[in-house]
Amino acid sequence: MFFIRMIARSFSRQFKRRLLIAVTVCLSAAVSVAMLGVVFDVGDKLNAELSTYGSNIVVQPKADAVVNDLYNTGDSTQSDATDPTAFLKESDAPKIKTIFWAFNITNFAPELNIHADVGCSGTSAGSCKAANVPIVGTWFAKTLHMDSGESTVAGMNGMRSWWKLNGSWPKDDTAQGLVGTTLASKLGVNVGDTVTLGKTTASGRSQQKIRITGIYKSGDSDDNAMYIPSSKAQSLAGLPDAVDKIEVKALTTPDNDLARKASKNPAALTQDEWETWYCTAYPSSIAYQIEEVIPGGVAKQVRQVAALQGDVLQKTQAVMVLMTALSLIAAAIAVANLMASAIGERGAELALLKAIGATDGAVSRLMLAETAVISLIGAVVGALLGSGMAQIVGHVVFGSGITMRPMVFVLVFVLLAVTVLLASFSSIRSILNLKPAEVLHGR
Repeated sequence: MFFIRMIARSFSRQFKRRLLIAVTVCLSAAVSVAMLGVVFDVGDKLNAELSTYGSNIVVQPKADAVVNDLYNTGDSTQSDATDPTAFLKESDAPKIKTIFWAFNITNFAPELNIHADVGCSGTSAGSCKAANVPIVGTWFAKTLHMDSGESTVAGMNGMRSWWKLNGSWPKDDTAQGLVGTTLASKLGVNVGDTVTLGKTTASGRSQQKIRITGIYKSGDSDDNAMYIPSSKAQSLAGLPDAVDKIEVKALTTPDNDLARKASKNPAALTQDEWETWYCTAYPSSIAYQIEEVIPGGVAKQVRQVAALQGDVLQKTQAVMVLMTALSLIAAAIAVANLMASAIGERGAELALLKAIGATDGAVSRLMLAETAVISLIGAVVGALLGSGMAQIVGHVVFGSGITMRPMVFVLVFVLLAVTVLLASFSSIRSILNLKPAEVLHGR
């Protein structure tokens, strides 16, 4: 009881100095909680943010994948002027949402890439003609009803969210389409015009009339293409239920040594490594599971996207951890200086305590207890402020709140405890060196 009264009285005698210690610890706690809170939640946030710029997994027919591996031709084995020769079934695409990591699959879209002749007519188009134009048959916002009873929407609306669109997205299974800005300029068509697509197949000449609902700007070679519903492209090419590629957008965990080992040869993994890899959302494990449900398909990472996600995540986390460490170092220096000043001012009091029988340990415990109590108050207030700061960062940067995990608060309180303890060492050493006789006689 006497010990507690002494701690309480010390606050009233050195209120400003104690307040400075509390404010220092509060600021350090706020920064640490905010930064570590973001660090532990930033992975999914960054992956979601980066995945808005396209797919990170592509599914192809095995024949195309073999040619890609042999000749390093990228994601497509076809030249800009030829049509694909190997296909997947469009009806198999919904199976992607049945894998173990189904909830990490945020979007996907099958594609049939063909070429066709284009003739146009309309109020602003006049008459025009272009040969061998790239046509992409795909989904735009197709609602899929799964066997589990759940529904999901998949298509290019989400896969190409960065496109600048003049007009509106087409509706699936209708005679509507989008035209890239380059092709629209070449043809002289505008939104609302109708174009006629023509293609010669083994069964003869086929045609499709498509009304342009929008003109998009992608900033790449897609600007020279036309996107239409997959059913219309299949009818035009005489290829029912056929697609040559499925783009998949998935939330993934950045690759590590285990993921890189598995991507080379999953059979080389031990049983424990296999279970860890298969049950972690690595791009390679998600791709492997997609291959299990898509007959005749080979799923591959888009290496540039996967590498970018990992690099950005690691660098962002490194910056935030560094800021946390710097805030703790600053707090340690400030607390050490404030404690040293407090002991200097209270030298006579501490010397008197030692003179009347208090041991060095008792005096040291008194100073540590005083500092611990005021630091705990500052840490609690700082943790609350840090949680608010993390939410502000989340909404400003990612457009959503940060999920604060309990381990963040535990980790910050442990780090602050170690920081304050280390900062107190120099002050404790000065207490041990305190000579009551010299201090009380003014020497």
